[in-house]
Amino acid sequence: MNSLDIYMISTGIIIGTIARLVTLKVDFRQVPSYPTAFFNNIFLGFVAATLGSVAIPALLAGDFVAVTFLTVAVQQFRDVRVAERESLGKLEHTEYTQRGEAYIDGIAKTFESRNYISLITSLATVLVMEALRNANIVVSILCGAVAGIVVMVLIYRFTKGKTVGEICEVNLGQIEVRGSELYVDGMYVTNYLGTDRSRELFLSKGIAVVITPDDPKSRVTLENYGQRQAILFEAIRILGVRRYKFLRKNFETGKIIISFIPINYDAEKVIKAIKHTPILENSRKIDRIMKNSGGSHNG
Repeated sequence: MNSLDIYMISTGIIIGTIARLVTLKVDFRQVPSYPTAFFNNIFLGFVAATLGSVAIPALLAGDFVAVTFLTVAVQQFRDVRVAERESLGKLEHTEYTQRGEAYIDGIAKTFESRNYISLITSLATVLVMEALRNANIVVSILCGAVAGIVVMVLIYRFTKGKTVGEICEVNLGQIEVRGSELYVDGMYVTNYLGTDRSRELFLSKGIAVVITPDDPKSRVTLENYGQRQAILFEAIRILGVRRYKFLRKNFETGKIIISFIPINYDAEKVIKAIKHTPILENSRKIDRIMKNSGGSHNG
């Protein structure tokens, strides 16, 4: 191994690790603990970047056995997904409200895919540097870094799904108590407010949010139970819940109503949290499939 190979591998590792840092920052709200899980994911990103960086030099050197480590890496990243799913599942009973299995599955897949981004980014970086082997080393490093960053951005944009705020309107709702019944913007929520204390709490400290789908397709997505559970989790986690939490849907309009008594009242934060809740894969609808005349063809 000569000095150029060292430069290539080092650059690939750095750019690949940076790719994991960038995507980890974007998805930081999905990390279950800090700083332990934060460090773990950075280290896994470093490992992925290292594997991607050594693949091209090993292949060109005829060391085909070394390339098989990529298959080992894929298995390891799958194990990360399984471990993350199990970890979050065991913590469900400790949360204010449950994430739900659909949300946990989406988070676990996200952790796995981010490692692939690091691997492919470092692979692209080293590949470009290898193609420019005869060029000036500074030019080679710059071109490799740029190529890696471009690949990272493209893959991230491809894998990044929509959020609730992109398909729905999220607004504060007006709380109204009629006897033992709770209404939000005139829509019935529950009749569980049978005590004076509960009614007083909702009127003085309660918060309610109304989520309105933009179109019928968005309504189908929003009415998925796993999706609604994920929204409720994000809304309550950001403010905490002192007492009571209700999630209701209006069957006529498709509006979703979330109402609870938070520990910290901050309307702006809860609206932002709901808007940034990701659309889960199992509730996402693809236009070209939805437009199929019946969708009954198998292939």
